[in-house]
Amino acid sequence: MDRELVIEAVKEAVRAAAKKQFRGGEDIQVDWSPESGLELSASKVVVDDVTNPATELSIAEARELGGDEVEVGDALLLPMPMEELGRIAAQTAKQILFQKVRDAVRTNVYEQYIDRVGELVNGFVKRFERGNMIVDLGNLEAILLRSQQSRGEQWNQGERIRVVITNVSKESKGPQIEVSRTSPELLERLFEMEVPEIYDGTVVIKSCVREPGERAKIAVVSNERDVDPVGACVGMKGSRVQAIIRELRGEKIDIIEWSEEPSVFAANSLSPAKVNQVRITDIENRQMEVIVNEDQLSLAIGKRGQNVRLATKLVGWNIDIRSEEELKREVAEQMGAMIASGEPVPLSAIAVVSAPQADALAEHGINDIDALANTSVDDLVEFLDVSLDEAETILNEARGVIELRDQSLQAGSEQTSDETVAQHAVSAESDGTETAEVQPNDEMTAPGYDEAVEKGTPFSADPDHLAQESAEPVALTEADPISADELILQEAGRDLRPDVITPAPDITSMGVADLEAGELEEETEAVTEAEPTTPPAETKTEPALESDLNEVAANESGAKQDLDREISDKTDASEDAAK
Repeated sequence: MDRELVIEAVKEAVRAAAKKQFRGGEDIQVDWSPESGLELSASKVVVDDVTNPATELSIAEARELGGDEVEVGDALLLPMPMEELGRIAAQTAKQILFQKVRDAVRTNVYEQYIDRVGELVNGFVKRFERGNMIVDLGNLEAILLRSQQSRGEQWNQGERIRVVITNVSKESKGPQIEVSRTSPELLERLFEMEVPEIYDGTVVIKSCVREPGERAKIAVVSNERDVDPVGACVGMKGSRVQAIIRELRGEKIDIIEWSEEPSVFAANSLSPAKVNQVRITDIENRQMEVIVNEDQLSLAIGKRGQNVRLATKLVGWNIDIRSEEELKREVAEQMGAMIASGEPVPLSAIAVVSAPQADALAEHGINDIDALANTSVDDLVEFLDVSLDEAETILNEARGVIELRDQSLQAGSEQTSDETVAQHAVSAESDGTETAEVQPNDEMTAPGYDEAVEKGTPFSADPDHLAQESAEPVALTEADPISADELILQEAGRDLRPDVITPAPDITSMGVADLEAGELEEETEAVTEAEPTTPPAETKTEPALESDLNEVAANESGAKQDLDREISDKTDASEDAAK
């Protein structure tokens, strides 16, 4: 602190203590000299009639103290005893002195640092207070608020830190200096420190935006044609920018070349995405549309829209990103609507024609695609002040649009004619076709037909025919006995004896009335081959059954005797042959 500031602070403290001690309302003055030190006195005005003894003095008393030269209206300093100032007055003087000293220090700091806002300073992490960080700058403390701390950074007490000064205040409470680690100015100061071309002014930083801890974009331009601004900032093998990335704890940095043309600057700002085209849609509201390929769309937008958000802040324009495929679909739909309505296709349907170029063509009477396609290349170069290749590209686009329109019109007319022919053919066929009426037969009109159809049972108008189909198997009587030989010839469902026929069982009674005739025959044959069935049971009397059994036993005995006789004959023949 300055010496004079300290002396004034002491004098102000003693004056305040004396007023509190005497409390008479006197106008107390404090003087200081190197020889005598502090002197306390009360200032009074000389008057004829005293109305306030604390501030006035009569002329008689004044001449006694100051001599005959004293006149009415003069001010006299009357000494006051310093010894009367007690402990309370001393304590008051001490507090006031400290307050004055603090105010003087804060004023001095304010005047010293107010011009250093935006400057990069070094410090050490001193302590943490409710999420805020106190940074020791050497001769004073600065505060790094929680909102100004990067989310991806962690700091320990005593660690060295670089911050940028953002604000200096005169408030009596808290640190006067506020610093930041999230401000874009921190990135600019780091580039100035790491890149000599920026420090000496060869390369200029035009704008800078950040999302602290995640990504940043910085636009630079060179004042000399021989100096590459992006290469100067990157450095040999990325050494310069890598040092800044380490300081920012891994924050990604995109270095972009600045351009006066907003469309070029916007295309560069969307790096690392590749941009096909930039169209300015509204100059007054600073709106532009960026066209990219489908595979570059997600890269241009970025994670959670981060890339396009930073590019919008960097350029200062509202950027709308669209894919080439989406634009083509919209243009095709618009052209289809125009073709269907028969209206001329405007120049805005061609993506390569910008709004200023469309206005320039309109001045020469070219207001739609047809007029543009009939324009020569030389005239187009003259009207739009473009190169020959650009003019040919515009004409090719216009002719392509016209060709597409003609194809659409031709396809529409062919489709209409085909539909008309088809309608005539259908009409002729319907006119030549006679409606056939179904006539019911006798069986369908017979009584009981509808009931049989509902129940699913067989029906016939001839009762004898229906009874024959549903006949039960005929049982043999006692007068018709069956022999053993005839039993061998018996098959399932029929008797092979002459002039004797066993009717087949009724299919409906077997529960298979819903089967087709072919399926029923195949199923019946399979069952017959796999499992031979016994013939229908015959009703015989007991004597007839006993007679049949005896006959069968006699036949078996005779057959056995014949077999033994044959074996004996063969044995004798073989013995004779052996002899």
